[in-house]
Amino acid sequence: MAQEGLAQIQALYRFEKDLRGLPADQRHTAPQDRSKPIVDAFEIWLARSRTRVSSKSPTGEALKYIAKYWDGLILFLDDGRIELDNNPVERTIRPIALNRKNALFAGHDTGAQNWAVIASLIETCKLNAIEPQGYLSGVLTAIANGHKQTGIKELLPWNYVKPV
Repeated sequence: MAQEGLAQIQALYRFEKDLRGLPADQRHTAPQDRSKPIVDAFEIWLARSRTRVSSKSPTGEALKYIAKYWDGLILFLDDGRIELDNNPVERTIRPIALNRKNALFAGHDTGAQNWAVIASLIETCKLNAIEPQGYLSGVLTAIANGHKQTGIKELLPWNYVKPV
């Protein structure tokens, strides 16, 4: 049963590897007619397989986990910003995860929280191909110059347009 499920997942990865790393607009417009049927077949296999094993068995637990997060697992079909798995994100945040012990020496919980916010913001800038120092400088300047709080979404890294 597990081999059957893995074979379907491998088939999905074979197609999706060609899309990995492409910009979101290209991923969104890329033909999904190969991925969707594989996902649909996998969903049927999942439902059928869950009835064949005890939900308390290791296989049953794994199938229950897949079913529980199904909606999140298939988001990549409709949103070009989302890849089949989160490996690129995991690789991107690894430096922060490896460095998280530094926050233990922040001296105070608030200091550690502030460090986490800034570190997340910097890595989000990198994910969106924005130079972090220029971004932070631009955002702080915009706020100091009276940027409206109602327009805060404009200052998020994925929406940010560097002033000329």
